[in-house]
Amino acid sequence: MNELTYHNVHNSFKLYGFHMNREDLCRVAYSFIKEGEDFEKPVGSFILDWFDDRPYLEMNTSGTTGKSKTIRIDKQAMVNSALATGDFFDIHPGNKALQCLPVQYIAGKMMLVRAFILGLDMDLVAPNSAPLYKNDTDYDFVAMVPLQAQHSLKELKRVKKVIIGGAKISTTLEKQLTKLSTIAYETYGMTETITHIAAKKVGEKAFTVLPNVTISYNDNNCLVIHAPRISDEVIVTNDIVELVNENQFVFLGRYDNVVNSGGIKLMPEQIEEKLGSKIEARYFVAGKPDQKLGEKLVLIVEGEKQTIDEAVFDVLDKYEKPKEILFVPKFKETENGKIIRKETLDLV
Repeated sequence: MNELTYHNVHNSFKLYGFHMNREDLCRVAYSFIKEGEDFEKPVGSFILDWFDDRPYLEMNTSGTTGKSKTIRIDKQAMVNSALATGDFFDIHPGNKALQCLPVQYIAGKMMLVRAFILGLDMDLVAPNSAPLYKNDTDYDFVAMVPLQAQHSLKELKRVKKVIIGGAKISTTLEKQLTKLSTIAYETYGMTETITHIAAKKVGEKAFTVLPNVTISYNDNNCLVIHAPRISDEVIVTNDIVELVNENQFVFLGRYDNVVNSGGIKLMPEQIEEKLGSKIEARYFVAGKPDQKLGEKLVLIVEGEKQTIDEAVFDVLDKYEKPKEILFVPKFKETENGKIIRKETLDLV
């Protein structure tokens, strides 16, 4: 059997309920660009880019922890990623899917590629915060960011499987999702890994890697990803992990977020997990320069100044308790809703 390439369109693929091949899609793309809705125009541009003769696409990284940069992604690697997703999540030709993510970013692009390659019956909607609102269609497979999932809790009963990525799922959202009949997954990945390379059912602790991906960690306990069908290079992340086995890992926190307070290393993400939903507003903990400790642990809360009960911190160990509470009117964040910690911290 010949390997599937980016020029292939599965014969079960549909857009808005209509069967389409490559030529049909290119015609639709021109129509989207010329007279489509605002959210359809970038879809049209992507379709034309996907089917041109270049074997790669250029796209920007998210810029969450540093400056956004332009990288080249191999189209065949995107096809391989789509096939791995299909295997992992048991997606079949003819499954009904919804694309509600911005197509400017890798996750939105990959939803379209999955549809072409796996033969999905796909609808497109604007990538707003409530993509299922006033939509009574039943879907087999949807990808969302946490903000969209939060605003779609009532409608998710019409979705069999939802994958959620782009930012960490809060403890509150996790609890709400586990009560639904929908099978919800949290995904792990980045632009460099062509969206997710691992996923876990919401409520589980460990991520499981997708087919043809192996993992290890370096001297800093940061995850190292070996995915030869997706990247020619080994991808070294800044994510501190605990390896459960050769296929599973637990995410502990980012190496660049670690706070060294008086020689004691504190991991903000672990502290935030302990605090859970005890503070109603959005928050995070971070290190601020301190003459005595080198760095002191502070709690940054979004919104107006408020009184926070000291009892909230009883779940924390002695050194994990914040030395100061600071308030910021609005957090700096990526378009996916991921908090940009350093830029937010610079506001206080």
